Amino acid sequence: MPEGDTVYRTARHLDQVLAGRVIERWELRVPAHATSDLTGRTVDQVVSRGKHLLLRAGDLTLHTHLAMEGDWHIYARGARWKKPAHTARAIIETAEHSVVGFELAVVELLPRSDEHTVVGHLGPDLLGPDWSAAEATTRLRAQPERSIASALLDQRTLAGLGNEYVNELCFIRGIRPESCVADTDASALIALAHRLITANRDRVERTTTGDTRRGRQSWVYGRAGRPCLRCGTLIQNRMLGEPGRERTTFWCPRCQR
Repeated sequence: MPEGDTVYRTARHLDQVLAGRVIERWELRVPAHATSDLTGRTVDQVVSRGKHLLLRAGDLTLHTHLAMEGDWHIYARGARWKKPAHTARAIIETAEHSVVGFELAVVELLPRSDEHTVVGHLGPDLLGPDWSAAEATTRLRAQPERSIASALLDQRTLAGLGNEYVNELCFIRGIRPESCVADTDASALIALAHRLITANRDRVERTTTGDTRRGRQSWVYGRAGRPCLRCGTLIQNRMLGEPGRERTTFWCPRCQR
């Protein structure tokens, strides 16, 4: 599941092969930008902002978002792609590499000076250089009646958490996902979120339990009907969230009371 750690790693890998290189092929397979051409420009950098990716080249920025299914692949120039060509939404080639964005939910080209229009609404970035636990805690506490799961998933509160992290955070802190923000220790949750996502930012296989073995990487997420790794009680699940934004939540009835 692409969450902030996945996007952070993706940005770092893209930056390693694109920054300072001249673009020899540029193709955006979306109607709004199908005629754009950055061939001949040099890529300045690729950075992440929460779950957003920003590729900067001169005065322009390519903004992409992975959502649920998207990902970027890096290939040696001329190598065969591992996904069907018709799912490619962005293709960027340098002398040495082909970088392909498959099934991207958002692909847009905008002036670099307008980046704030697509990421300016985000809260503090858990993996960003300007991370502020104090600001994130303030934003979280400003929503006292909201469920903790919904508040943590809201990228305006803090940027980078997805459903997996939110469910795991609630388990580790011993609270239900539907608990009101006012009934939780906001600062402790924020501190834990930062520790967890930072610990995973360099891992290909995410773990919140400290165990990287298959089936033991998470406490409750995706484990409905299976025994809790801590107490053996069967994990439960249900939908939670505002209409149109419902997400599946998981919890242990015994460990999260």
